[in-house]
Amino acid sequence: MLSQKTIEIVKSTAPVLEVKGTEITSTFYKNLFTNHPELLNIFNHANQKKGRQQTALANAVYAAAQNIDKLESILPVVKQIAHKHRSLGVKPEHYPIVGEHLLQAIKQVLGEAATDEIIEAWGEAYGVIAGVFIDVEENMYQEAGYRDFKPFIVAKKVMESECVTSFYLQPKEGGNVPTYMPGQYISVRVRIPGEEFTHIRQYSLSSAPMDEYFRISVKREAEQNPIGKVSNFLHDQIAEGSEIEVSAPAGDFYLENGELPVAFISGGVGITPMMSMLEEVARTTPKRRTSFIHASRNEGVHAFKEEVDTHMTGIENGEVGYIYENPLDESLSHFTGYLNKEILKQYVDVGTECYVCGPAPFMKAVIGMLQEMGVSKIRYEFFGPAMDFTKKESVPV
Repeated sequence: MLSQKTIEIVKSTAPVLEVKGTEITSTFYKNLFTNHPELLNIFNHANQKKGRQQTALANAVYAAAQNIDKLESILPVVKQIAHKHRSLGVKPEHYPIVGEHLLQAIKQVLGEAATDEIIEAWGEAYGVIAGVFIDVEENMYQEAGYRDFKPFIVAKKVMESECVTSFYLQPKEGGNVPTYMPGQYISVRVRIPGEEFTHIRQYSLSSAPMDEYFRISVKREAEQNPIGKVSNFLHDQIAEGSEIEVSAPAGDFYLENGELPVAFISGGVGITPMMSMLEEVARTTPKRRTSFIHASRNEGVHAFKEEVDTHMTGIENGEVGYIYENPLDESLSHFTGYLNKEILKQYVDVGTECYVCGPAPFMKAVIGMLQEMGVSKIRYEFFGPAMDFTKKESVPV
């Protein structure tokens, strides 16, 4: 338990983090990787280069500081981050290292304003916050099916569109894969020739739970894009029979069982977790009213169209809406241009449970439109560090 004095100090200094948070976390990561380069085997290098990880950590620290006397109120955020940590293989022994460098960064950025009393209070508070994460993550490790990473073999590799390829992954040692909730993801760890550190990326599982394999569907990114390093390696160097390392499924974005009308709204490669959810609806609750709305640049880059149409034939009350920005053949799309409120209103009403996934600007726009329509049940997945898309100021631009 923290003393009242410690709580007061942490809460009174929290506003400084709102102003200096990203500067502090940028300094933190720079010092951390200088002193512990081995941690680059865990952290996503692309998110570091884009500043996403720094912003996400700053937001998390600020939220924890504001709620240091009622940490239970941010438990949903803790669990979301803990899912990421568990899938990356973060362990209890990493927390003291992080705490040491975080306090150093606060002192370095704030200078004399960070008195010994303030640093001591933050040290105590960090210990409590770290304890919460360690406990939550330990429970997740125990429930996961296995810890860390296991070797998997690429049993099949299938092109789904001009830029998306599916990989069917089976355990090298044989046996079944752990079950998972439709919408969850796995982490894939690869060692790229010529690279000093391993690279880890998280990919949504793009099929409903199967005993014999995981399926992920990966978009080829531009080579100059930092996030394209692993995707291009998978597309170009990983063939059927290749071996990669995979963590157990994780994530808090998944299909809720229920009878409410449901809408899956995706843009681009954001369709991948929706495939898992749609297949589950078709398999287990085919009477559920279901809308599948997908936006893409054109039909050439639209993955899974035939598969979606097949699943929809088994759903009694299902409808599909495809929106192409620049269609090659306008007869193949239901709408041309961008997804807008008028289109959404044709598929979604106030009582619909909506799942949203896609590029950041797409998600920000769609969630905003749904909220304006009065929709309250909105769940979304962002491919990267946790962001809150219901607040304008926290959305990356």
